[in-house]
Amino acid sequence: MKQVYCERISCNTIGLWLKRKRETGDFLALPNEPPGNGDKITDWDKFRDNALTNGEKTQVEMALLWDGEISSRTISRALKKIGFTRKKRPLAFQERDEGKRQAFVAELSTIPSEQIVYLDESGMDNLHQYDACE
Repeated sequence: MKQVYCERISCNTIGLWLKRKRETGDFLALPNEPPGNGDKITDWDKFRDNALTNGEKTQVEMALLWDGEISSRTISRALKKIGFTRKKRPLAFQERDEGKRQAFVAELSTIPSEQIVYLDESGMDNLHQYDACE
């Protein structure tokens, strides 16, 4: 074998080229194909229909309803991809009973204001962090 002077090419690299030539017939560089992201949602029409059908559900609930294993974060990215916005929490609690609320306001209006003490714990839940309550 003829010895050729190559600057800044290691013997290991030349050995790998020769091995590739023996195995494949050439020593061209391998194509640069970045790995795919492995989308778990491939049928976007089905996903859009599912999002319209289950629009009242949270992303966690939507992930549980989807065929196959999928995370709520994937649901979030997919909803954004099809142009759906993130769900907003309603300002009024679902347990709110407007009749009871009006009755309480009427009863409260009969008590002198200097005798009223406000203690608000009605909005406490496990979904938010309340730093002042620690």
